[in-house]
Amino acid sequence: MASEHDRAVLQAIFSPNTPFGDVPGLDQEQELTDNDSPFNVDSLRQVKDLETRGVSAAEAGDLEAALQLFGQAIRILPRRASAYNNRAQTLRLQGNTPGALEDLDRAVSLSGGQGRTACQALVQRGLLRRLAGQDDEARQDFQKAAALGNEFARQQAVMLNPYAALCNKMLQQVIGKLRNPDMCESPLEAQSRY
Repeated sequence: MASEHDRAVLQAIFSPNTPFGDVPGLDQEQELTDNDSPFNVDSLRQVKDLETRGVSAAEAGDLEAALQLFGQAIRILPRRASAYNNRAQTLRLQGNTPGALEDLDRAVSLSGGQGRTACQALVQRGLLRRLAGQDDEARQDFQKAAALGNEFARQQAVMLNPYAALCNKMLQQVIGKLRNPDMCESPLEAQSRY
């Protein structure tokens, strides 16, 4: 009997474009946490509050207020990656892609490429790079985020890998033929048998 992990792996192989969240056992990002232990507890509490307010302001459409709140958080704890990641999202919403990429680079660097913030920053940066036509760099970001457990990033990495896409298509054709050999024959192949 196959385990949940085995079923998830098979689902990922046979349906790499499955919608986000539909592959049980693969999306591990929700279990990631950031290492906030080096930071002063009171400062960290204050920064988290500023970030929460910043996210709320951005969601309400007040991008300037959001930028100010994220800026305050960065000034209090400039070595913490999360506020840079959040500010990057706000800058992207304003159309400031270079500023967003700069903050995402900083978030990835400060996080050491580990934890929830790194994963989110890698996905954001991958999307911006993909929009800019930098597919190789985007694929690298998506692969790193996928290694951290992000299912969406895994799907994007597969879509950007022409060899994987070709192999997957061939594998699906082989499985299709095994499941129903008569359906896969062309009319000429069927006539030549008689």
